[in-house]
Amino acid sequence: MKTESKPPQDKSFTTTLLVTQSPEEVFDAINNVRGWWSESIEGITDRLNATFLQYYRDIHIAKMKIVEFTPDKKVTWHVLDSQFSFTKTTTEWKDTKICFEISGKGNKTQLLFTHLGLVPAYECYDVCNGAWNDLINISLRGLITTGKGHPNPKEDEGFNPKQAKRWKLSDT
Repeated sequence: MKTESKPPQDKSFTTTLLVTQSPEEVFDAINNVRGWWSESIEGITDRLNATFLQYYRDIHIAKMKIVEFTPDKKVTWHVLDSQFSFTKTTTEWKDTKICFEISGKGNKTQLLFTHLGLVPAYECYDVCNGAWNDLINISLRGLITTGKGHPNPKEDEGFNPKQAKRWKLSDT
């Protein structure tokens, strides 16, 4: 199983997985966001036009909308809003897109992950680069290949529900 990760200096973050599982298994794992990214996900993560929140303590919160959902081929999330507590520009992810493209490669399945708009010029790039590498290349890969990912555990400590009211989901 090959992992290629290359954070280019002139474009968005991308990484590629190559696995023996089927495109359907890869697609299903991607959409089980609580199984590989975070147990602190609120909302629906496996339907076109659904929105969901991802948060980690008071460090990061993001509201995503699923804007592409083609079974066994592609999933794209539009980041409607985002806030970091550790960057000067707290909304660096806002209006970026997170894309999962699935294709056959010989007798294997390739997953191309791209965070469109997450570029080296952003203050959060190094932290996000490391986080995405771990989440995709370790946690999502584990969920795909063994049925067990390594998501961030659900933690309420540090999360401010009053601050999060503006993040309310419309379709849950």
